[in-house]
Amino acid sequence: MTRTLAEPEEERLERRKPGGGVVTALLALVSLGFLAWAALRLAGMEFDRYTVALVALTPYALLTGAVIALLALLLRRWLTLLIVGLVTVALAFSVVPRAVSSTAPAQGVALRVLSINTYFGQADAAAIVDLVRQHEVDVLSLQELTPELVGRLDAAGLGAELPHRVFHAGPMADGSGIAARYPLRELDLLPKSTLAQPTALLQRPGSPPVEIAAVHTLYPMGADTYSRWRQEMIDLGQLRLTGTPRVLAGDFNATLDHARLRSLIGTGYTDAAAATGSGLRATWPAGWFPPPVALDHVLTTPEIAPQSFDVFPVSGADHRAILATLVVK
Repeated sequence: MTRTLAEPEEERLERRKPGGGVVTALLALVSLGFLAWAALRLAGMEFDRYTVALVALTPYALLTGAVIALLALLLRRWLTLLIVGLVTVALAFSVVPRAVSSTAPAQGVALRVLSINTYFGQADAAAIVDLVRQHEVDVLSLQELTPELVGRLDAAGLGAELPHRVFHAGPMADGSGIAARYPLRELDLLPKSTLAQPTALLQRPGSPPVEIAAVHTLYPMGADTYSRWRQEMIDLGQLRLTGTPRVLAGDFNATLDHARLRSLIGTGYTDAAAATGSGLRATWPAGWFPPPVALDHVLTTPEIAPQSFDVFPVSGADHRAILATLVVK
């Protein structure tokens, strides 16, 4: 009589799972990659250009975790489902609230702020002026403002719409500027930065004065630019809140998942996009590769209440323009 040895219980259960051990190993490998990616955001780990890039893609990590968890459920890999599911939920608590509006109608004076990175001054000047005119913009923040673009903006009629300006135009990405419907007095709020970041006091009749900063921190993805980007983000966070309403508008080269931007917001600012439920609307690139992320922001101090936020493509620019409607209380 032939005797058969009893198959070990754990091997029998593994064999019964769809795909067997090979699928288990592949799913575990993919899950480990996801967990490492998620850990960067959850632990606030940014230490070079590569981790900065991965953190910027956190909303895509959330989607990845959801897909892996669904696969683990369908394939009955319960431990993988538990671990990946918990981490995905943790990411969701970080990402989802920015897509839910927390604003309430506020009493005060409306202030419409438009900001755009003009891609080395190549953005369509007429399209920018059309946005200003169509949306009755009060303040325009321009990054990568070149002397040539200034000439084209003037030819398109910017001066008639926004006659007051503090422009620090420069070659390539160096320049930035602020144009406004009401008088501006140049300030010196920020330390010297790689790219121009002018600041000014907007003096509007019937409203408290408002400090405006055209933000453009250095692109952190170069071989030697991460540390400078980090320092410039820290410098923004060291701006003391004095009770004077303030708007920081521009290209921060950071998303709401970056620890440096979260630290800045934690000093007392509100992100207008997140407050109005538009925090997942991408602003760069203008196309679909690399995966679009939100690098451009309008931040406000407690004396200002965001009311709406929108995003617009502009021909010739690699960033989308952002428009925030605010109320100065």
